[in-house]
Amino acid sequence: MKTTSDAIDEAQPAWILHARPYRETSLLVEAFCLQYGRVGFIARGVRSQRSQPLRAALQPLQALLLTLRGRGELLQLASAETHDVAVALRGRPLLSAFYVNELLLALLPRQQPQTALFWRYGVCINALSDEANLGWTLRCFERDLIAALGYAMKLDRDANGNPINHDASYRFDPERGAIAARRDSPESLSGESLLALAQDVLPSAALQAELRALMRRVIRWRLGGRELRSWRILAELQSVSSAD
Repeated sequence: MKTTSDAIDEAQPAWILHARPYRETSLLVEAFCLQYGRVGFIARGVRSQRSQPLRAALQPLQALLLTLRGRGELLQLASAETHDVAVALRGRPLLSAFYVNELLLALLPRQQPQTALFWRYGVCINALSDEANLGWTLRCFERDLIAALGYAMKLDRDANGNPINHDASYRFDPERGAIAARRDSPESLSGESLLALAQDVLPSAALQAELRALMRRVIRWRLGGRELRSWRILAELQSVSSAD
């Protein structure tokens, strides 16, 4: 298996996750590559006037063929070729896509291959154009991301190995799994919602709200209690909408 301890000298599919100015004319870019997972690289000189097409290609949600050079934690851009048309997202779908990118930046270690997750990411980004099922698309990707990191959530059996009861109530301990709980206890959720996420069955809006709270707790646990910027932005937008 190739790793970036060796020089990357061949073009490969990649998605741009984040880009920010670096020094006077360069960009510092984070990408998700097919063979090497999450990588960081410097794109030198791309903020000059004559490099506008390349700079435009190095923006989040763009699929590219990247060639990177160098060794160590931060690589150098050798070439970038647009691989596909950028996904056209606006409003909540666009915010959701930035949230997915923030998840990868927060949770994925650099330079560890995640081939299956790479393809899963592409499916997720394209599915976000369906605003009616936006939340469900995010919950399924969050579940699959957590599994790719080595923590597959047990959603169809409780912490004791018993099948989840469709009509029962549970609380979910990130380290142990589902534990029987009173329906009115804090953080309780129904067996129906757990089974829906386990079986990829689109649940009701009420159950999706339970799963949103569940996945946020699990992600916060994986982050050591840290909050994501996207959560704060979404909360502010919801507050504005409620006031209108």
